[in-house]
Amino acid sequence: MPFVFRTAAVFLAVALLAPSGRAADAPKPNIVLIVADDLGCFELGCYGQTKIKTPHIDKLAQGGAKFTRFYSGSPVCAPSRCVLMTGKHSGHATVRNNVEAKPEGQFPIRAEDVTVADALKAHGYATGAMGKWGLGMFDTAGSPLKHGFDLFFGYNCQRHAHSHYPTYIYRNDKRVELKGNDGKTGKQFTQDLFEEEALGFIEANKAKPFFLYLPFTVPHVAVQVPEDSLNEYKGQLGDDPAYDGKKGYQPHPAPHAGYAAMVTRMDRSVGRVVEKLNALGLEKNTLVLFTSDNGPTHNVGGADSSFFNSAGKLRGLKGSVYEGGIRVPFIAYQPGTIKAGTESDAPLYFPDVLPTLCAFAGTKAPSAIDGISFLPLLKGEKQPTHDFLYWEFSGYGGQQAVIEGEWKAVRQALGMGGVKTELYNLAKDPSEKEDVAAKNPAVLARLEKRLKNEHTPNSNFPLQTIDPKK
Repeated sequence: MPFVFRTAAVFLAVALLAPSGRAADAPKPNIVLIVADDLGCFELGCYGQTKIKTPHIDKLAQGGAKFTRFYSGSPVCAPSRCVLMTGKHSGHATVRNNVEAKPEGQFPIRAEDVTVADALKAHGYATGAMGKWGLGMFDTAGSPLKHGFDLFFGYNCQRHAHSHYPTYIYRNDKRVELKGNDGKTGKQFTQDLFEEEALGFIEANKAKPFFLYLPFTVPHVAVQVPEDSLNEYKGQLGDDPAYDGKKGYQPHPAPHAGYAAMVTRMDRSVGRVVEKLNALGLEKNTLVLFTSDNGPTHNVGGADSSFFNSAGKLRGLKGSVYEGGIRVPFIAYQPGTIKAGTESDAPLYFPDVLPTLCAFAGTKAPSAIDGISFLPLLKGEKQPTHDFLYWEFSGYGGQQAVIEGEWKAVRQALGMGGVKTELYNLAKDPSEKEDVAAKNPAVLARLEKRLKNEHTPNSNFPLQTIDPKK
């Protein structure tokens, strides 16, 4: 589907939903937000993938709405999740890079940061998270238990999540030992544990409104998966040379088969969550969202984005603010409400999720956020568009990007303190192959002003493209 761009003064009238209103006495709707880890936009069948089987996620897209120009909050894990949870773009958000804490955890969000779970819990929702948090250990202000979640089950620390067979995970702030696991293999695969916990959460809260956040850790490397799933792909993907472990993480005898199997096993979990909703009669009163935290893995740990065409024709991978690093799949599903088989190219991104879910639940979003609700678009009503979309990432020397209409500027810190701003016309050049900055000085100047104005200094995450070195 070709890209369609609008200015801020024009409205998108995309009929994704059969217009319908919720009666005042109707039960509050449930929300399930599923976030894959490092899943490329084109690693799903519904986005054109031909080697990896994802029948359950494909079914959500067929029965709901698929977005083709949805963007993450950042090109890497922690800052992207911070944007998702708080509705602030990465120039205003608390966490702007992956910064490790010792002995375990990452740089925490602040006590005053209001998350999706905070807002929904205050509105009477039961809240649960199963998967990877990455925004602060339990003894910090960033603990998920201090940010609206009644129940947390999984990894708090992102480094810990690099193994799908860890020796322990957490239930709330208590360690749960996983017998039979040694970090490299074992009997308890965490994707399966998250699935089981999610089904139990739904069962326990079937009589009340709930928000279920499922930040799964698949398919982030290491490549690890139970044998029964691996066997589905062994010998099915042609030559599959063993990965020797020299690019990090652990070796694997059949990395292509292993990676595909990880995605398919996650897809199975998505299917079982939806089946559970249907079995309890909750499917029509539950909004299910599926996305990924950033672009596909940059070919470490046995991952092979070229083999799977993970980023399609987009430039860049995880860690880059080019399209391939921040464009992600996004699917919205609610049978009987969202019109089946709809596709939207509306440019939206992670800051928009919080205000959308608040509007969907019937409560006000926190103030001072950067996102806009796309609930009007889902309801077939006129949808205001963003003036611009903005990203910054303090890693890899410092990167910024801004999209305004058909134009995208990318600013990067170079060696020896130099900085370069590139300009691309996404309508003509979606693969960002031709830098047209020299041909469009007025557009370049306007977008460079955006890049400067949207960045707020953060001493914890200095940005070398703007902040002077100290």
